[in-house]
Amino acid sequence: MFDCGKIAIIGGGSWATAIAKIVVSHTHHIGWYMRRDDRINDFKRMSHNPAYLTSVHFNIDEIYFSSDINKIVQQYDTLVFVTPSPYLKNHLKKLKTRIKDKFIVTAIKGIVPDENLVCSEYFHEVYDVPNENLACIGGPSHAEEVALERLSYLTIGCVDEEKARSFTDILSSNFIKTKTSTDVLGIEYSSVLKNVYAIAAGICSGLKYGDNFQSVLMSNAVQEMSRFLSTINPIKRAVYDSVYLGDLLVTGYSNFSRNRVFGTMIGKGYSVKSAQIEMEMIAEGYFGTKCMKEINRHLHVNMPILDAVYNILYERISPQIEIKLLTDSFR
Repeated sequence: MFDCGKIAIIGGGSWATAIAKIVVSHTHHIGWYMRRDDRINDFKRMSHNPAYLTSVHFNIDEIYFSSDINKIVQQYDTLVFVTPSPYLKNHLKKLKTRIKDKFIVTAIKGIVPDENLVCSEYFHEVYDVPNENLACIGGPSHAEEVALERLSYLTIGCVDEEKARSFTDILSSNFIKTKTSTDVLGIEYSSVLKNVYAIAAGICSGLKYGDNFQSVLMSNAVQEMSRFLSTINPIKRAVYDSVYLGDLLVTGYSNFSRNRVFGTMIGKGYSVKSAQIEMEMIAEGYFGTKCMKEINRHLHVNMPILDAVYNILYERISPQIEIKLLTDSFR
């Protein structure tokens, strides 16, 4: 059986904190990279993340903190990346240590901007990490509910099923159920798309469309997602599995969904910039929308919801006009 060895968390946000809570309860030791020393010092003093999921308390003796990513990479075998996708490149630029021999797990639900690559592709193409050393964590799960120990289901994707099973053993608990998949690309791209569709759901909510229409929107979104996944990675998959459809539904409907909140603000008339400032959190779907639009320029998949969200966010077309056109295309 594959041994994940010593595990480190890369990132300091809500999802990083939730995953750290799960992992350290099993291993009783983790490394944790955070870029800001003041956050680390506050964390050590208060025994919880000072900025995110502050109700989750940790035994500080079980955590080795560092703001030096190279120290963490040198000392740990499995690296769980949980940074916002727009910042991943800047963190990795600091690396002087080779990571191709590490087991890389990405819990980032976004695309690397300017590269138009999901994270496993980026690690493979830029850092030569072999596919068998790359894994991803798929939902449906919100960090806030994991922190509250509400029952959640996670899927670990890796082409090496033994490694995926080993990591599921570390995540499994009385409130986390796990399974494995070899569809790494499908899981990662669906994680990007569900954020785009959550923005669409939020926009429609802001425009006062009701539950009846939201259900039609989600029905069309899963069909659109299926068309794209079948094109980008044409393998046999059940798109109604929890890691695809389930993640789409929780992100599209939940009040914990920052992408839905962002979309709701846009639907109510906020500009993109004002919505981002007021949220004070990253809505991955904003960046994912542009990346997916650029990727699809070469694939020509029929994706009217993606196109509508792109037109609203980047072409500044009125949400009322764009969503009305979208509703006319639904049946």
